[in-house]
Amino acid sequence: MNKKWAKFLVLPLMAAMLLAGCSNSNNGGNASGNASGGASVAPEDRPATWIADRKIKGLVFMGTDDYTEDMNPEIKAEIKKRTGIDFEIEIMKASKSIDGLVAGIAANDLPDFIAFYLNNSGRPEMQVVLKAAREGIFTDLAPLMKDTQVYSKYLQDDYLPSDTKYGVMFRPEFDGSAYFIHMNINRQGGYDSRKYVGGPYIRKDIADALGVDPRTIKTTDQLYELAKKIKAGGFKDSNGKDVVPIGPNYWGGQEIGRLFADLEWGEDGQWIRPDDEGKVLHEAQTPNVLKKVEYVQKLLAEKLIHPEFFTVDETQSTEGALNGTWGIIANMHNYQDFNQDMHYLPLGPLNGLDGEFQMQVAFKSGYSAWAIPATTKKPEEVMQFADYLASREGKLLWMYGLEGRDYTMGADGFPLVKQEVIDLKATDSNAAKALGFGGVRNWWGELLGSTDIDKMADFGEMEYGEKLQEATSQGALEIAKYWDWDAKRQQANVFDAYSPNAFLGEFSKGAELKAAFDNYRDSLVKAYYSKSLDNAKQVLDSALKQMQAAGLDDYLKLIEQKNADPHTKVSFRAF
Repeated sequence: MNKKWAKFLVLPLMAAMLLAGCSNSNNGGNASGNASGGASVAPEDRPATWIADRKIKGLVFMGTDDYTEDMNPEIKAEIKKRTGIDFEIEIMKASKSIDGLVAGIAANDLPDFIAFYLNNSGRPEMQVVLKAAREGIFTDLAPLMKDTQVYSKYLQDDYLPSDTKYGVMFRPEFDGSAYFIHMNINRQGGYDSRKYVGGPYIRKDIADALGVDPRTIKTTDQLYELAKKIKAGGFKDSNGKDVVPIGPNYWGGQEIGRLFADLEWGEDGQWIRPDDEGKVLHEAQTPNVLKKVEYVQKLLAEKLIHPEFFTVDETQSTEGALNGTWGIIANMHNYQDFNQDMHYLPLGPLNGLDGEFQMQVAFKSGYSAWAIPATTKKPEEVMQFADYLASREGKLLWMYGLEGRDYTMGADGFPLVKQEVIDLKATDSNAAKALGFGGVRNWWGELLGSTDIDKMADFGEMEYGEKLQEATSQGALEIAKYWDWDAKRQQANVFDAYSPNAFLGEFSKGAELKAAFDNYRDSLVKAYYSKSLDNAKQVLDSALKQMQAAGLDDYLKLIEQKNADPHTKVSFRAF
């Protein structure tokens, strides 16, 4: 890692410093806009997709579980042949991705583009990059999109979802400019790129031994009774150790709204919603929070839940899932490789505070984002390269690999994955990943190219290799079938709305209130581990006072005003 970035990572107050004011001295410059060297290609020999003979390097502020720096040499050569671009990415190593983002921007030594997590404008990263944009750290991308095939769609009135358009990219304060590109936008509203089944899962052998259909568990009371049966059952993991009835999130300790759905006040992790009279409240202002704390304390006291459920690190949590130590995994999804044999089955889903479960589907929504620093030479070439990766030809390359080597083109014009690639993926996932494309879980192309998504229209299948495996048991889709995904999707609530925390950036005390919200999250965990419910109430009352001192009541009024405006409707349900 660059020593300059590392220096900032060790400064505990850097996040506060960045939010207080970003440096506007964009004099670091970078030379990555220059030609990358090597033999040049004569103009008459360049394909129509040629962009420039140069290197484009990106710095990725996301976890190594999601992305890898390793690119297949043959894939890189093909990119160079088609576009002239020598493409390279580097992942910023940090204990938390947002810490790396803060450090990288503050160091003011950025490459051609950066990529970062951003599922909505209420995510913490938004305030970091928004402050940087206001201080001139990033290039205005709006004029660069006009001359593109795919990204020019972002300029159409009805293409982007409301939060992406007005909350992330074309914010009114920027008067038509846009400094970030929100990714993973579906081509059609309400489109599902995957049959995704997230939430708690139970070991199938345990459910079978107890005679329990996991789909019948609909309430936290039923979950509690099931956990007691698991504890009494004397079940063991693959190492012969006792099973923990309820284990943590697959990716590490945290609050899991879907596990406590009928006790969860509003959107998971934001805890804001209207009460029965329509008044928008924070969870801490309601009796509901103590009901949830009492329930969790009961699970902890009876050793029905992992003692570090909310704090355990990702390595231990994932290891417990792989070893079968958790009778119930609090949260995972059906596309995880270790469970394609379905030895864990989805539980529930549990009903929500409003009653029976209903799938929530965004009209469109974004996930992750990228930006071009103001120091980048010829930023229009970065935009053109991103546009190429977002085209069908580009997507074929980074999702399906090389024609002939990894797939053939069928008579219908759609790719047909080679059986040997499927076999390699099943027997040696690391060797398959080294082939270097999304279908084998090497996602370099997703950073700039995963948008305008319609997999069925572009590739004739919703999932990589689905056509080849129609006659076999494909775990993720079999789990979706077991969960009755199609029926739930038909009854889904399709919405186009903001998240409750999306307006912190325009709230006068937004930074202070954000800090108070973070403190509440920590205080909630302290309350779970308090010696008594009275002690828990003291902890939560103190956190509420801090939020109110930071303007909570005024912010909740702002949410009510926003929700009354059809352009800024708010979604209070996450499931």
